[in-house]
Amino acid sequence: MTHHPNSSHAEKVLVSIDPDLEAIVPGFLENRRKDILTLNAALRGNDWKTLRLLGHRMKGDGAGYGFQAISSIGDALEQAALRGDREVVQQQTAALTDFLDHVEVQYRT
Repeated sequence: MTHHPNSSHAEKVLVSIDPDLEAIVPGFLENRRKDILTLNAALRGNDWKTLRLLGHRMKGDGAGYGFQAISSIGDALEQAALRGDREVVQQQTAALTDFLDHVEVQYRT
């Protein structure tokens, strides 16, 4: 699933999640919100290692929790950090913010 920052801000992004993950998904999403603060601080400080590591972790963890969009954003963040590409890091951080603002989790029955 791709999510575009230019899509309507009124739209919810529905994600269907395995009910076995119901107890841990809210914490996972809250930690991604905290990551946005870390990403912004790392970018201000030119801390490319932190940006790369956070992107790598999101890439690995996102799909495991059922959030392919977070994995895709993490992959793009990791690659941008390796290149030192500030603009893409900013775009992907904005995409993560937008995704978290609009995601609606539905647990499969």
